[in-house]
Amino acid sequence: MDKNQPNQLSTQYDPHRVEDDILDFWESGEYFNAPAKSSGDKFSIVIPPPNVTGFLHMGHALNSTLQDILVRWRRMQGFNTLWVPGTDHAGIATQHVVEKDLWKQEKKDRRDLGREKFLERVWEWKDQYEKRILGQLKRLGSSCDWTRTRFTMDRGLSRAVRTVFKQLYDEGLIYQGDYLVNWSPALQTTLSDDEVEHRDINGSLWHFKYPLEDGSGFVQVATTRPETMLGDTAVAVHPDDERYRAVHGARLLLPLMGRLIPVITDDCVDREFGTGAVKVTPAHDPNDYQMGCRHQLEFINLLNPDGTLNANAGRYEGLTIAKARKRVVEDLDELGLLLKIEDHQHSVGHCYRSGCVIEPFMSKQWFVKMPGLCRPAIDAVRDKRTTFEPDHYEKIYFHWLENVRDWPISRQLWWGHRIPIWHCGSCGDHCCSDTEEPDICPHCQSSNLKQDPDVLDTWFSSALWPFSTLGWPEQTDDLETYYPTSVLVTGFDIIFFWVARMMIMGLKFMGDVPFRKVVINPIVRDAQGFKMSKSLGNAIDPLEVIHEIGADSIRATLASYSIQNRNINLSEKRLETYRNFNNKLWNAARFVLGNTNDLDADCLANGVMEQDLQIEDRWILARARVAVERITKALESFQFEVYMELIYRFTRDEYCAWYIELVKDRLYSESGNEGRCLGRDSRTAAQVVLITVLEHVMRLLHPVAPFISEEIWQKLKSRWGSAFSADRPNCLSLSSEALMVATWPDTVPGPNDEDSIKRMDLIQAVTGRIRNIRGEMNIPPGNGVDIEITSSNRKRLDMIRDLEHHIYNLVAISQMKFGEKPVLKGFTATGAVDDLAIHVYLPDEMLGHEKKRLDKEIARLEKGVYGARKKLQNDRFIQNAKPEVIDNEKGRLRKMNEELESLVQRRESLP
Repeated sequence: MDKNQPNQLSTQYDPHRVEDDILDFWESGEYFNAPAKSSGDKFSIVIPPPNVTGFLHMGHALNSTLQDILVRWRRMQGFNTLWVPGTDHAGIATQHVVEKDLWKQEKKDRRDLGREKFLERVWEWKDQYEKRILGQLKRLGSSCDWTRTRFTMDRGLSRAVRTVFKQLYDEGLIYQGDYLVNWSPALQTTLSDDEVEHRDINGSLWHFKYPLEDGSGFVQVATTRPETMLGDTAVAVHPDDERYRAVHGARLLLPLMGRLIPVITDDCVDREFGTGAVKVTPAHDPNDYQMGCRHQLEFINLLNPDGTLNANAGRYEGLTIAKARKRVVEDLDELGLLLKIEDHQHSVGHCYRSGCVIEPFMSKQWFVKMPGLCRPAIDAVRDKRTTFEPDHYEKIYFHWLENVRDWPISRQLWWGHRIPIWHCGSCGDHCCSDTEEPDICPHCQSSNLKQDPDVLDTWFSSALWPFSTLGWPEQTDDLETYYPTSVLVTGFDIIFFWVARMMIMGLKFMGDVPFRKVVINPIVRDAQGFKMSKSLGNAIDPLEVIHEIGADSIRATLASYSIQNRNINLSEKRLETYRNFNNKLWNAARFVLGNTNDLDADCLANGVMEQDLQIEDRWILARARVAVERITKALESFQFEVYMELIYRFTRDEYCAWYIELVKDRLYSESGNEGRCLGRDSRTAAQVVLITVLEHVMRLLHPVAPFISEEIWQKLKSRWGSAFSADRPNCLSLSSEALMVATWPDTVPGPNDEDSIKRMDLIQAVTGRIRNIRGEMNIPPGNGVDIEITSSNRKRLDMIRDLEHHIYNLVAISQMKFGEKPVLKGFTATGAVDDLAIHVYLPDEMLGHEKKRLDKEIARLEKGVYGARKKLQNDRFIQNAKPEVIDNEKGRLRKMNEELESLVQRRESLP
């Protein structure tokens, strides 16, 4: 805020200066801080914690903006409002980027440093990028309670993680076992099913012979992964497949390995895939794993953690998967066992972080038993204790919970919450502790204990976020006051990763849902619909946009997109629209402040006197009341795009474009009695209404554009705030210290005059029609024209005659006449507003110009129509073009014909 000019705004809106000053003002005033304990209405949100891997992107900017709109709105409504900020340690992602940086800087990997030194390096990274991320959130205007900033590996949150692990472990819901997991060879860690991205790739289907033990023949199998045959322990056929009935129970000689393996029957075999006989590798395929369990087959693991083959692969040991695949195919071909190779497209799982192909891998992991924990989370949404907005996202939520497998929670990483399990080197058993490291084994009393080397899945600690950030397992005032939280705003892509797991943990450990409403925001893409990424070169850094056009403009742009859309294509044109909107608002506020300097503060505080109000005053006050009501309803239903449309249209189109223009003649008049409070003249009434509506606009706009609204509001407060106090009735909020803690408007003062609204509607319609005609005729804005308005409806004619001075103020007119029929002579362009005919008389010299212009346009359209018809009559075009292209061409022809007909009629009407 410019303290050197307390009552004035600078000539140009400079978002950088305004935003920096306002941020300092908010932070020094501690306006974001929530009360520790209160019995009043509360509104709380926990931020989806960004990963400490780099910087925020436009998706974070959208998510933060929507949360801040809700927080600022509820704060102004008088709620005890808490918005908890924080960041996530993001185990896989952060370790990956730090390892890449370590190699880039020093040509070392984490093993060169050792676990302790490497973790020191990661903590340094975390401190650097967390500071950067929180700074970005502040620059966006996020009104978080920064005194309550949390990190998923804070001491308190770490305690919550250990407490949850211990309780689940004691209840038998956490167990360790050998299981087929999704393994990322690049990251050398397991991934949950949700972290695997499936992509369709063009591959091959290889057909091999598996000879029968007695040499009487062979069984033909087909596979997309020939190298896994080295670990086969059976071949399976469907029990009802007549082609293989003769070999049920027979034994086959496994090529290259020389092992005898059985032919088994199983209902899960797809008789239509390949040859109908499938090789079974229980340690390297999910379906084969299930068959291996059912038929008690041997599980042979072929892989090392780095993705190379181990000793179980025989002479192929040490080869990568790609090299082993090539070698196995060559060797089988040499033995005469390769029958054919077919092209084959299939879905292959990839690591969501490294992009490498996921390998099914037998590994000893820690798991959470999920089915029993999921039922309360399903019921809570079915019972509407928690609801989704938009509600169709509940299907994703239910599908995941109803089909979930046990959750593998151990990760083979160094960065993260170390699993609180200690293994005994003496007896081989293990124990769990949620506090300090145990001194002795509770089973054999040995001190030979070593902590499990794995860390927990990042989503395990994130699942506790709504209550761990409030102090749990301690029973804190924050926990009592603000749990369950009111709203969660997040993306649809982590409904199963995060939302469902928070529901599970909240119900399990708090006995209540973690949030009442889940608002799903879209994914931000570029203007062409492509996902933003650094590799594509289309990623947008929010700070770069803020530097160019200001935070308010980017916030308004993002909020203007509907959450009903799954994706939004960010448009530079829309960013420009809201930058222009802020500039227009700034100039309007400058105009108001510059033309109300002589207004006495007591006059404003006492409000308008009804007898001094003109039609436009009554109209704008009524329209403002409608805006307050509709905007509040839009926010209550999370219709952010409706909120933006309403505040944009009311501010720009009704207040700036119409009302300010209509009152200019009253403001510029010299009545000699400005500032009187009793019997005030029309000029003073206009000043009071201008400020009253502007102040309400600032309050309505504040949730989405907090910086510019606070700056303008502070100028209003500096000029007139002294007249407002708690013991003096008024309808303005200028007694508050800051706009962000001012009251949300519930109405706007003034009479509810339906007749004035009808009259104003007529003024707008007639003026708009005149402007359209002038535009169509290319009449310069400053050139006055003669107007004649005719109608057989005398009542309507008298009404518009009473309003003619408003029309004179809004459009350049030399003279205006009224009657049942036109009396002026000359060349006219005519339009209509209901039963009113509006004749705009044009200079004679414009007649020739208009004829030439119309002739030129008609010739252009005739040429276009001829070309389109010729194309549509071309058989080659019709046969080769896509249906949508043909439809587009037909639509273009139809549109040109309609425009041509209209221009021809206008041309024929000219003398």
